[in-house]
Amino acid sequence: MEKTYTCHKIAKGKAKGELLFTKDPLCFYLIDPKTGKVIEKEHELYGQSITGKILVFPYGKGSSVVQADGLYQLQLSGMSPAGLIVDSADTTLAASAIIFDMPLANRLPEEFYQEAKTGDLAELDADGGTLAVQPGK
Repeated sequence: MEKTYTCHKIAKGKAKGELLFTKDPLCFYLIDPKTGKVIEKEHELYGQSITGKILVFPYGKGSSVVQADGLYQLQLSGMSPAGLIVDSADTTLAASAIIFDMPLANRLPEEFYQEAKTGDLAELDADGGTLAVQPGK
């Protein structure tokens, strides 16, 4: 059964894809732009692809240059995530999402984090301030 949560738009747009959760901050420069796989060995998502996913993570990490360039390289190669959901959006992450036309939202209710999980299908409508989640298999 689909459930809809409210969210706060940081960067406009809509995205559909599987949710991919991590408790670790994310540096887009440590994602291989050819495969979309996380290459940071200590990261919870090491070896997993973020391509086409709606990433749910606490915040971005790394300098402004590596964050923006990492996301740009992923977008150029067609390996970028479909959308982003964060706890805390720094200026670099917010500006990058706006420039690269990638939906970015935050301020989801606590029940989202308790009920939704990796693999659930989701539709992020940052413009409308909603995230619809359909449980995965």
